[in-house]
Amino acid sequence: MDIRANIRGLFRLFFLAMVLMAVAAVAAITTIRFTVHGREEKVPNLVGRPAGTAQDLLAGLGLDMKVEDKLYSRRIPSGDILSQMPSESSVVRPGQLVHVLVSLGPPQVTIPDIIGSGLRAARIVTIQQGLTIGDVASVYWPDGDAGEVVAQDPAPAATDVRSPALNFLVSLGPHPPAFLCPSFIGQPLSEARRQLVQAGFTDVQITPLASPQSPSGTILEQLPLPGSKITPGMVFNFEVAK
Repeated sequence: MDIRANIRGLFRLFFLAMVLMAVAAVAAITTIRFTVHGREEKVPNLVGRPAGTAQDLLAGLGLDMKVEDKLYSRRIPSGDILSQMPSESSVVRPGQLVHVLVSLGPPQVTIPDIIGSGLRAARIVTIQQGLTIGDVASVYWPDGDAGEVVAQDPAPAATDVRSPALNFLVSLGPHPPAFLCPSFIGQPLSEARRQLVQAGFTDVQITPLASPQSPSGTILEQLPLPGSKITPGMVFNFEVAK
């Protein structure tokens, strides 16, 4: 009887242990599912909501909002969300950024004509008109002085304005003349120097190189390479037999 009782007791303990293991496994699976899936959120529709309301709504879901830009809009009131990314109903994890554009309302600015102005004057006029300075790019321009605004976006007096930023294209002046580099290889260094000085090139760097087959002072290699384009102020590098 004692042996049977002991066996029954062992079976009860084994069965209880199996039940506890099963409960632990179910709890673990539930926890994993909650971690992987339960913390995902659907992005709400923010378009048309005030920016502050949209930020509070996202914060309640554990999400963050970043305003990427502010643009004019005739259909969305000023201060409301104009567009968003990720879009509505996208599934995201807590802490993810939702990027938005905020409306400035209908455009109420006049785009000034800054073409022909110096860059400093163009900046001042842009700010005085309530606009912001956008991209400023520089290019060689055949007409006009260096530092002069030669193009702008939006165009002067434009009415279909989307952004308060005014972009400038500034002249670097006419493109410097370019020439094809002659070959100095095999010439005496003194002759190459004379030709370069006559052409306005004075910066010459020399690297002496042992070359028993070539007379001392003969140019063996050169940079820029023969036939390449050269511009004023370029540095010439010669390897010269010593």
